[in-house]
This record gives sequence, structure tokens and C-alpha cells, in this order.
Amino acid sequence: MSRIEASFQTLRKSGRRGFVPFVSAGDPNLATSKEIVLALAQNGADIIELGVPFTDPMADGPTIQASSQRALNNGTTLADILQMVRDLRREIETPIVLFSYLNPLYRYGFEKLAADAADAGVDGVLVTDAVDEAAFVISSVLDGHSLDLISLVAPTTSDERLERIAANGTGFIYAVSRSGVTGAQAESSSSAENLVRRVRKFTGLPVAVGFGISTRQQVEDVWKYADAAVVGSAIVAEVERSLAEGNTVERVTGFVRGLLPTVANLATEI
Repeated sequence: MSRIEASFQTLRKSGRRGFVPFVSAGDPNLATSKEIVLALAQNGADIIELGVPFTDPMADGPTIQASSQRALNNGTTLADILQMVRDLRREIETPIVLFSYLNPLYRYGFEKLAADAADAGVDGVLVTDAVDEAAFVISSVLDGHSLDLISLVAPTTSDERLERIAANGTGFIYAVSRSGVTGAQAESSSSAENLVRRVRKFTGLPVAVGFGISTRQQVEDVWKYADAAVVGSAIVAEVERSLAEGNTVERVTGFVRGLLPTVANLATEI
């Protein structure tokens, strides 16, 4: 059983819902990124998404764009990120998913990436701009190394495409809560719940909802109908706010502790 599957199984058995934080690897630097991941693992993260910095992150809003650029300015490479995961695996077993665009992965080489990622202890890869035939090829390569392809779906995705995407995906499905780019928002999107309901017609995989989740209330709302809530831009914003004082790990830890409800994860029947 993969670590991702085991994590969701543990959540189901305990009647809880999952928390999936996102951070940009290499922001503000690799050493601090590692400490952030360790802090997330120790403070409620069920799966951790590591963003691979890219020069043109078109699905991301200004917060994650800036974070990615800071990591690139620090010289962060995909090889560096895999080494960080190797180091992390000496201390934690929390599932780790690489969140990337196609370009950095193609440049590295998919076969090499799959082998090296599996060796490092990565559990899955989410490729934001991989669709249809490309996703099928990537899924086959990753599957050969027991890595999950985490697939993205959006409210605008047709049922026909949902069925195809679900057929290629493994691990869990990432449901985008709204159209547009990443970024914290004041209110949860009602379209997300409908999207999760549609996804469940085509797959038994767990469904995580992200894009715009930034408050405790929004996390609780997502847990009422989905298996996990993904929080990205709000955490990355805390990293940015910490740069002047250099208290990044403490700031992220405090934010996450305030974000997660004190009551067990709303054992709501899904």
C-alpha cells in the first residue's frame, strides 16, 4: 500500500478529513523549506505538496508566482528538491507529492524523474498542465515506479473529460474549487461541492479540494463534502511575510495551528 493510500485509509478509519498543505520548494531557501515541511508534518499535515519552481506558473496567482521566483533566484533545481526529499525521509513518513508544470519535468526527463523520485521517497506527482494523451503517458511512466499521478479537475471540466481524467489518476483527485488561478479568497465556492459530487460518479479515489482555501471556516466547509482540504497560497503568503524577520518556520507553524479546527475532523458521512 502506498503512503498516500495508507494516509487516506487512516483518515477514513478515524472518521477524519485530511489536510494537504502546499509550499514552494526552495522558498525562501532549501534549508528553510526542509524545516517548513518538518513543521507541517508535525502539525497535522496528512499529505504535503512540494511546488517545483517554474518561470511561467500560469495556473498560479501572484503569491505563488513570487514564491516560485524567489526559489529560482536561489538556484533551486528539481535535483535539489529530490535531495531534500531524501533528507526528509530520514525523519518523516508523511506522503509527499511534487506539484509541477510539464516543462521542468520534460527537461529533467520523465523516466529519470520517475526513477529518481521513487528512490528519493516521493509518493506522487501532480502535473498542472498534463492533459489527455500526455497524462496517459506520464501515468504509465510513474506507475512503473509505483508513483501516483495526481490529477486536477475544475468546475469547467466536462463529464466526458472527468471520466478520462479519473481513469488515468491514482492516489487522489485534486478538485479545483473555482475557475481562475490560485490565491486566497474570502468565501468558499459553491461550485466545488458540485464538482466533488460529479467526480464521485467516475471514481472511488479520495477527492481533495484546493484553490482559495485560506481560513478555518473554509477548511471545515470543505471537510463536509470532500476527503481533504488543500491550503497553498495562504501558507506561502506567511512565508513571504516572514522574510524580513527570518521567523519563517515559526510563522508558518502558528498559522497552520490556527487554521486547523480543534475539534476532530468533522466525521461527516460522505
